[in-house]
Amino acid sequence: QVQLVESGGGLVQSGGSRTLSCAASGFTFANAVFSWYRQAPGKERELVAHIGFTGDATSYEHFAQGRFTISRDNTRHTVYLQMNNLKPEDTAVYYCRASGLGVDDWGKGTLVTISS
Repeated sequence: QVQLVESGGGLVQSGGSRTLSCAASGFTFANAVFSWYRQAPGKERELVAHIGFTGDATSYEHFAQGRFTISRDNTRHTVYLQMNNLKPEDTAVYYCRASGLGVDDWGKGTLVTISS
């Protein structure tokens, strides 16, 4: 069964950094592309970043450009989201999504809270 387990959330001060991890299992990691989404209370879920089959293919939403970095480690079957210069508006539950042939799954999310 497909499992996507996010970790690394917690409380961070404004301007701080935090790296989230998404541990994937139950499918062929290399055959999937991954995205990070986030959702704040009362708001719709929004895309943060995307990474393709190769780590060279990445894209970011405007608010994440220059501050966040998405990466993948095919050996560890893990996707990362490095977040720098965090702002209070970054507070949200962050979700990992895997997409591919026979795979379209979401993790349960990890809460990131930025204090001002």
